[in-house]
Amino acid sequence: MSVEPRLTAKGVLRGAHMELDPRALGIGLEAMIAVRLGQHSRELVNSFRAHALEQPEVVSVYHVAGEDDFLVHVAVRDADHRRDFTMDAFTTRPEVAHLRSSLIYEHARDWSLPNGTRH
Repeated sequence: MSVEPRLTAKGVLRGAHMELDPRALGIGLEAMIAVRLGQHSRELVNSFRAHALEQPEVVSVYHVAGEDDFLVHVAVRDADHRRDFTMDAFTTRPEVAHLRSSLIYEHARDWSLPNGTRH
């Protein structure tokens, strides 16, 4: 058995990923949308998370502690698309009380693990 199947079987590796050029796909703008819910229950949190993940513009969803409940990373064509997406996908949800968008100028990753091992 090679290393990768063993690490996958042990739950160390969860998948493989490719890095795509967003502009090659017509994506000209990325943003983080901070979402604050008006009420909190497991049902509302799960419902919002599921709804967000169903949207094709959503790259990832983070359920966070603090003033906001979620950070939603979106990739869209342009500012108009971001505005329309936010209005249609999130402001129509009854559990959403507040939204705030932050444009992403640059996205960089550090693939090192907490113990300093780089993979």
